[in-house]
Amino acid sequence: MTSLDAPLDRLNWTDIGLQLDAEGHVALPGLLGVDVARDLAQQATAAGARRVALESDDLGRGELFYFGAGMPAPLELWRTALYRRLVAIANRWNETLGVALRYPAELGDFLRRNREAGQTRAQSHLSRLGGEGHVSLHQRNDGEQVFPMQIVAVLSEPGVDFQGGEFVMTEQRPRMQSRPAVLPLKLGDVAVIATAERPVKGSQGYYRVNLKHAISRVRTGERIGLELLFHDAP
Repeated sequence: MTSLDAPLDRLNWTDIGLQLDAEGHVALPGLLGVDVARDLAQQATAAGARRVALESDDLGRGELFYFGAGMPAPLELWRTALYRRLVAIANRWNETLGVALRYPAELGDFLRRNREAGQTRAQSHLSRLGGEGHVSLHQRNDGEQVFPMQIVAVLSEPGVDFQGGEFVMTEQRPRMQSRPAVLPLKLGDVAVIATAERPVKGSQGYYRVNLKHAISRVRTGERIGLELLFHDAP
C-alpha cells in the first residue's frame, strides 16, 4: 500500500460509481491539493515532455505536453492507484453493454495488453492555454483497448491565474439533442469522466451514450490542466 491509498480509501467509491453511472463524471474536490497541483504544473513544463501545438491538429489553440515515459512519479502513482478503484466500474459498464472485454485488476497488466494490440503512444498530457486558448470537443478512444474512464484536473487557479477556461462536456443520446454540462473545477480538484461511451438505463433496457469534452476559451491569464489516461493510442 502506498501513501496515496489512504486518501483514496477515505472516498466513498460506491457513491462515486453511482454518480458516474448517472452523469458520466464525478468531481473529487481537493484530491490533489494546491501544493501538489502547483508542483506538478512546474514539473511537467520542465520535464522535456513532447510539445504539440493544438492548432497543428485542429484541436484548438494552445499547447499540449505529452509525458510519454517521462511522467512525473506522483502522477504515475496516482494513475495506478486510481485504476485499481475504477476497474470494477469499468468492467460493470462493459457487462451492462454486452461487451466481452474485461479489464485486468492492475494497470501494468492492462498496459501490456495495449502493447500487444499495437497501442504504444502515451496519451496523458498537460495543457497550457493562454488568452484565447481553448480545446475543441474531443475524445481519446483510438484502439481496441480503451479504458472507459479518464482523469482530468486543473493545475492553476480559476479566477486568479486565469479567467474563463471552463471544463465542458457534451453527451449525445440516441435520437436526442446533445446535452452540455460545465464541470466546475478548482485548483487541486480532480474529476473522473467517461472517455467516450457509457451505459444509460432507458425504458427498454440499457443503451450507449457518447461523450466528448472540451475547455472553453480562456479570456485572460494562463490555464494549466491535466488529462490522465489509462490506455495508450496506436
